[in-house]
Amino acid sequence: MSFRKLFVVAAAIAALGVAAGAAFAQTSQQKSLIDAAKAQGVVGEQADGLLGFRTASSDAALTAAVQVTNQARRDAYARSATQAGTTADVAGARMFETQLLPRISSGQWYRNAQGQWVQR
Repeated sequence: MSFRKLFVVAAAIAALGVAAGAAFAQTSQQKSLIDAAKAQGVVGEQADGLLGFRTASSDAALTAAVQVTNQARRDAYARSATQAGTTADVAGARMFETQLLPRISSGQWYRNAQGQWVQR
């Protein structure tokens, strides 16, 4: 992918207002649940730009928060991909590389492109 296309994808995502760790439909309570789960190593960012469960959770509110956040991210990636002339998968991966990965705190977990959970 050319630098120009990468720039367009990044700009389109930024223009949509997608912030790392948050999404449009996410409430402050849901964000708090996700932040706490990240700190505990239950939830982490993934190389596809979505949140994932590193360990199983029976917390229905947390599961709902992750689902709401991921759906909002999918929608945002699809819109930015349309604007940039690429795919939602590429937009999500670029968001992870440029915005999400750099903001992962020390001690938190993320899933890399090879599918391995890595602790920062």
